[in-house]
Amino acid sequence: MSTMTQRHFDEELAELKTKLLRMAGQAEDQIDRALTALVTRDSALAREVIERDRQVNALDVEIDEESIRLLALHQPAARDLRLVTTAMKIATELERISDLAENVCERAIELNEEPQLKPYIDIPMMGNMARMMVKQSIDAFVKDDSQLARKVLTDDDFVDDLMEQLFRELLSFMLEDTRTISRAIRLSFIAKYLERMADHATNIAELVVYLVEGKIIRHTTPSEPPKNDLAKS
Repeated sequence: MSTMTQRHFDEELAELKTKLLRMAGQAEDQIDRALTALVTRDSALAREVIERDRQVNALDVEIDEESIRLLALHQPAARDLRLVTTAMKIATELERISDLAENVCERAIELNEEPQLKPYIDIPMMGNMARMMVKQSIDAFVKDDSQLARKVLTDDDFVDDLMEQLFRELLSFMLEDTRTISRAIRLSFIAKYLERMADHATNIAELVVYLVEGKIIRHTTPSEPPKNDLAKS
């Protein structure tokens, strides 16, 4: 690749990262607005979040198409190849996070048609933790910081623990009063959506480790060796 071609390719990579950061910002905002819509019982805001999901979907397609074009045109190798393929996969994770925020809003609209079952304490904690994990995983991507990415992986346990605690509480509501079942089930769905958001954030963090270190760490535990170890380039 000539110097001029490499410079042009570097500019295109920078533009790809910019689009990915814009998409990440939108996904984080979707989580924030969905939580606000739930806690404040604001169905109009929930509908806005559902409508805004189209913007995230459009960016996902745009990033995918641009990444394929870069791969076909420049045939990158080593770290540049990892950057383009990682960007495509991160965009997919962000699109799914936005979909889950949309799901939260759909359940929130249904919940708003009945009296509130319980004060929302654990659910906002789960949502804020998931949003922070998304932000930190993207920060790790921007800074090429695999240590920060690995921290995100450990934070997932906190969200899992909160979900289990909430499920036990909701089960007790349903056992004590069958009239609470529909509301409790919807809240359990929301908790599961938030837990899945955190899972997608950990997927992004694993992709960052792959980008920076050339190691594939998904499907492994901290005590296991990585599946692959590519030479850094």
